[in-house]
Amino acid sequence: MFKKIIDSFYKPVEYPALLDQMERWSKTKPLQGLRVLDASPIFRNSLVKYNALLAAGASLSIGFSEKVPHDESIVQMIHEFGLPVYSPEKSIENWDIVLDCAAQFAFLQPKYGFVELTRSGVSIYEKSDKPVYVADSSEIKKIETSLGTGESYFRAFREFGKTDWNHRKLLVFGSGKVGIGIIQHGLTLGADISVVTDISMNGEELLKMGVSSVTDFRNREEVASKIKEAEFVVTATGIKNALDHSELVSAFFETKAILANMGVEDEYGPNVLDTKVLYMKKPLNFILEEPTHLKYIDASLALHNALGIALLNTSGKGICEIPKELEDQILSITKKNGVIL
Repeated sequence: MFKKIIDSFYKPVEYPALLDQMERWSKTKPLQGLRVLDASPIFRNSLVKYNALLAAGASLSIGFSEKVPHDESIVQMIHEFGLPVYSPEKSIENWDIVLDCAAQFAFLQPKYGFVELTRSGVSIYEKSDKPVYVADSSEIKKIETSLGTGESYFRAFREFGKTDWNHRKLLVFGSGKVGIGIIQHGLTLGADISVVTDISMNGEELLKMGVSSVTDFRNREEVASKIKEAEFVVTATGIKNALDHSELVSAFFETKAILANMGVEDEYGPNVLDTKVLYMKKPLNFILEEPTHLKYIDASLALHNALGIALLNTSGKGICEIPKELEDQILSITKKNGVIL
């Protein structure tokens, strides 16, 4: 459906896993006649994901929520191509499979279950009475979050004319997949990076990487001091309102640092004004036409799709373990035919 647009912007080496799905599924039609709702963030590279699902024979509809970052022009394009678009408020259909993001459609009752794209939906889906796969718990997701999201934080700053990070003081909250990606990329640019995290998790590893300091998130007095010293602050904890503590809020009020969020949720909390944070607290990379380059997100999108098919043979309820052989297959294709591994 979107082949001309895809060919205009991407080379096959940028989406080897999704291309493999298109080619195989166009022959086997594993989703033939099944109603699939895909609610992943809507951007240009989402069109490649949709084409794979359509090749599989899915009766595809798109889930669209104003709460999830998106490109309005791509949403309009989807309408023009004739794919049905549903918001959480108007989704009354009976779906077979829901490929969700941030649990926006967790209230539905699909026949076979859900696949959640991000970590932010986990707490809701743990209680689901349907089978649920969480793509974010995979090894594959590290490609997107560590390599892709880390790169896109700095690429977003280029939109503001910021290109020189040498010796600039950057404070990173969180040292999970996204945080590590930002830290690694920042170090290659010469940034002076300090980290606030659970120091017992990977504090020593962070120091070996070359960060200037690691502060435990429970030491709020020290954290507040780091905020005041920083030139740039970025949140990547994956936890809503993670920084909503009076000592930290006061420090954010006083600091001259440029604040940004790279989590799906608002990690600063309601007491830090939206206008104090770049892009009104939304993930900074979503100001970009391509928030994460397709070459970094291809395997994640392919896994999101493939887990939908895995649901057809999955029983039980709540969060299920991702089949290792499925991950291995996608990783193998990415390594063999892609440009990043």
